[in-house]
Amino acid sequence: MREIFKKIIVEWWEKNLPPLIEREIPWKITSDILAIAGPRRVGKTYLIFQIIKKLLQNHNREEILFIDFEDNRLVGLTDKNLDDLFIAYRELTDKELKYIFFDEIQVVDHWSTFVRRLHNTQKYHIIISGSSSKLLSKEIATELRGRYHSIFVSPFSFSEFISFRGLEYSPKIDYSELRGKFLRIFQEYLVNGGYPEVIKEESIEEKKTKMRAYYETTFYKDLVERHKITNYDLLEQLMNYLLNNCSRRFSVTSFEKILQMKGIKVSKKTISLYLKYLEEAFFIYSVEEFSYSAKNRMMRPRKIYLIDNAFVTFLSIQFSPDKGKLLENVVLGHLKRQSPEIFFYNEQKECDFVVKQDQKIILAIQVCYELTEENKKRELKGLLEALDYFKLKEGLILTYDQENSFKVDNKMIKVMPVWKWLLQKPKVKETSRHNVVTNQ
Repeated sequence: MREIFKKIIVEWWEKNLPPLIEREIPWKITSDILAIAGPRRVGKTYLIFQIIKKLLQNHNREEILFIDFEDNRLVGLTDKNLDDLFIAYRELTDKELKYIFFDEIQVVDHWSTFVRRLHNTQKYHIIISGSSSKLLSKEIATELRGRYHSIFVSPFSFSEFISFRGLEYSPKIDYSELRGKFLRIFQEYLVNGGYPEVIKEESIEEKKTKMRAYYETTFYKDLVERHKITNYDLLEQLMNYLLNNCSRRFSVTSFEKILQMKGIKVSKKTISLYLKYLEEAFFIYSVEEFSYSAKNRMMRPRKIYLIDNAFVTFLSIQFSPDKGKLLENVVLGHLKRQSPEIFFYNEQKECDFVVKQDQKIILAIQVCYELTEENKKRELKGLLEALDYFKLKEGLILTYDQENSFKVDNKMIKVMPVWKWLLQKPKVKETSRHNVVTNQ
């Protein structure tokens, strides 16, 4: 193993870093371990390279080590083999190693024990990345004894997407022909999503091919292999169902009945477990119905969203995906980047999102593609119910491209295009879930 490590180290020293798209993700290297988590292919490794490029302004290449643990030469590696890495490093150079980057660390058994021991030496700045939400969890923070902070990397935000397209937003756009161009770019983002490698492709077939590859990697590596799943059929049935029912409520009991009608017998416990695995692998987000009772939240159906609309557009069997649901999925993804606690409210009518911060609900949002005379009463009823329940004075309705404001029952209702809302500075402060800190 030591010789393999030597080869990998030398390859790293000789590697040319690729051209990078700067991400709008704040980071800082401190004495704590930095964990970078997110789905596959969203740019975690490129964010690492972005950090390394910054470090190379003041440091020698041999002071920085990068290891990709999904390198096929490292298959079967355990924490017990990792000591050989440092022996190999010392045999190659007398430079003092200062920065260690471990990419896709979750594939190494008992990795947290090794990283904690490494951190205890106080010799290195340690940055780890992985395609598992466990890197964001309190469980890992506890294992690493609290000397740890994490950031979440998602597919491109709309702000990053327009930068990639060479555009920059200013309020003047509302009064110029560029507004039409922004709407066209937003339509592309809404439908094609924000996966960096997918949006670079010109043809629909190439986009589909990449999304199918991402799907299969998630299926086999992040689910089947990681959790030793043997019931492939159930997992595929569940993933396909979620692909075709994005932004809708999901009931374990109802899904169990659907499977029974197909002659598939499975327990509710197994369905719930697979749902948890899908969330850990960043394939889905699940949003609970608001209740002050944790037990009630757990018992009620959740709404399920996908990490990116590209999965719906390119892999679902829908002939034409519901653009209202795509819009809702984009809004949820943006809220998750700000990392507040998010619920949906449902009494007589539903309000799509209520946002909790500092132990109280601070924001209520309704999402619809277009606010019309036919749906206005229904959309307002759910929003007004939520505003009354949480004693809020202002509500937000997000649409494709409508803008207005009016009062109903002494409540201010703002109607705003989603694309413009996505470009605003966050009004929700970061929470401890991702503990994002500023760039150095």
